[in-house]
Amino acid sequence: MDPVTEEVEKVKKEFKDVRKQTLDHIHSIQEYGKQSVIGVGVVENTDSLPRLNSLAQDGLKLMQSHQFNLDILAPQLPFPDDVETAQSLAENWKNEIESLRRRLRNANFQAKENVTKTAQKERELLLGGGKESTARRRDLQTKAGMTSAAESITESLRRTRQLMAQEVERTATTLMTIDESTAVLGKTEGEYKGLRSLLARTRNYLSTLQREGVLDRVILVVGFLAFSLAVLYVVSKRLGALKMQRKMLDIIKAGMAGRELVQPFGGRDGAVPVQDNAIPDINIPLEHMQDEL
Repeated sequence: MDPVTEEVEKVKKEFKDVRKQTLDHIHSIQEYGKQSVIGVGVVENTDSLPRLNSLAQDGLKLMQSHQFNLDILAPQLPFPDDVETAQSLAENWKNEIESLRRRLRNANFQAKENVTKTAQKERELLLGGGKESTARRRDLQTKAGMTSAAESITESLRRTRQLMAQEVERTATTLMTIDESTAVLGKTEGEYKGLRSLLARTRNYLSTLQREGVLDRVILVVGFLAFSLAVLYVVSKRLGALKMQRKMLDIIKAGMAGRELVQPFGGRDGAVPVQDNAIPDINIPLEHMQDEL
């Protein structure tokens, strides 16, 4: 059977039981105040009128709650015919609850009338003489004390019941708050775990970046040193080539100046021969000089 259908059947059964109890309470209210004389004693209803009214009102409230639940469950039924039947039944329950409220009012009026008639009969009996009147007065005093004590106990129990109901509601609210707090704490814990893993990954990334930064600085320093050494090497080679070029130019200039020194002394032509070893002849390949440059 469908769960919604089971819940509807459960609501119907509970409504039927509550209706029977409420009808019994209304009937007891309607009969309240009547008495039957047995010998010289009088037997009255055991429940007081306020208690019967309280029980009847509670029954009507419970019936109204069941009617409200049926009205909510009706659209959730699986078949359209069941939905229509349940909605019609909920409407009938609503009308029946209103009818019971009217019956309860009429029962209270009848109870007051019964009490008035009973009081009038009691006065007639009390004003009478003889042993029957004396026994009646004694019996009324005893019953009055018992009724007062019963009403006091009933009122105390009613207050206790109200306090217990309030305490139950407060406990339910506290439990709901605790459940919500537990859910929030669980969600916070999950977020914290996610943040912790994220922080761990971020820490690893930062460590990797630091190592890469140190490696980049080492590479830059080594590259700069290599570049500086290369520059120094090129500059030193350039300076050596320039010095060699200047020396060669000086030697060439000196050789050219020595060949041009000729004096008119001795010989047929009056010239003095000049020795070849006056200026050293240095043969430097041109290719080597170009390489140095």
